[in-house]
This record gives sequence, C-alpha cells and structure tokens, in this order.
Amino acid sequence: MSIRVVLVDDQDLVRTGLRMVLEARGVEVVGEAADGRAALDVVRETSPDVVVMDVRMPVMDGVAATRELCRQPGAPKVLILTTFDLDEYAFDALRSGASGFLLKDGPVDELVAALGHVRDGDAVVAPSTTRRLVDHFTRGVPSLVTTGNPADLTPRELEVLRAIASGLSNAEIATALGVSEVTVKAHVGRILAKLGLRDRTQAVIVAYENGLMDRS
Repeated sequence: MSIRVVLVDDQDLVRTGLRMVLEARGVEVVGEAADGRAALDVVRETSPDVVVMDVRMPVMDGVAATRELCRQPGAPKVLILTTFDLDEYAFDALRSGASGFLLKDGPVDELVAALGHVRDGDAVVAPSTTRRLVDHFTRGVPSLVTTGNPADLTPRELEVLRAIASGLSNAEIATALGVSEVTVKAHVGRILAKLGLRDRTQAVIVAYENGLMDRS
C-alpha cells in the first residue's frame, strides 16, 4: 500500500531531495509546505497519511504545527525530521502528538521504514536520541495522566508493553512472542485502552515512568 506524505521544510532543496528519494521508493508525496502554518492548509487539502515535519521554520515552527494538527479529528501521523539532535525538540514534539523523531543525516531506508511504522501506529525515535529522551521523560517532568495502572495489565500485556518500550514493531513483537501480528495489535489496543493512552509513544513513556524497563 502506498503511503501518502506531505513534506514540511523551509528549505526548497531539502524538500526536493526528499521528494526524489521517497518517490523512487514508492512513497507518494501529495504536497509540500515551507512553514508550519502553510502545512495546516496543505494537509487539509491533501489528507496525507503522514506529515514529515521539520522543527525550525518561520511563521510557525514544527512543534506548534504538530500540536495544531494533532488536535484535529482524523489528523495524520506526524514524523519529525530535523537536523538538530536536541532533547527539548524531541520532547516537545512527542508531547505535542508526533509519532516519531528522526534526524536528517540518517539513511533513506530508515526514513522509508519509519513512514510505514508511523502510519501503522508505531512510535519511531532516532536511536541516538532514545536514551536521553527517556531520561528526560522520567526525570523532573510531569508524569503522563493516565486513566489506568500498569498493574491492571495481564502478564502478556506487560510483556507486550515492555517490547513496545524496547522499540520493537508489531511484526518484531509477534516474532519474539511466537504469535500473529493480529494478536499483537489486539494486545496493543487493549494496553492503550486500559491505560487511557493516545498512542505507542505514550506507552513507552508510561513503561519507563513506572519502572518497567531497566534504565541502567
């Protein structure tokens, strides 16, 4: 299935380069914008699956645009793609509703794979950012407000939650547990519902905040 994408970056050359490499790999680029405010209009006109969003832009930055997009019913997923591997950007973007955070110097295949994961509801964070991001989420910041407690999860659901927090996709979790991907998706759905979470990104945060992962 083709992925419909809108590219948001204030540099024309970056958007042109991204369009070329993504379309060469079967990704359908349905629109472009040079700032966050323009992106809101383009998204309304094109209804993409994923918005690839830069952070530093004029008029409206990527974090503010992500916040606005994610407030709308039926909003597309947002994947932050930036030059800046700075914790506050990743933190603010994920808190604002982004489903992923990657760096522009990463491999193209990683970006293409991330688009598919994000479209399907997975969370994707650049490996170089993950550890510091987790530390940021679990030290000195308000905890996520949830409507449930991880103690209410079944042993298998806890196993799946830990796998999500380890960065595994549904397919990888299915292989690790010896179950079907459909079964994993059902577990993920129940975990999010029981804990009152929006997405897998929040599930990762909850797993670390509740001491379910080894942070050594």
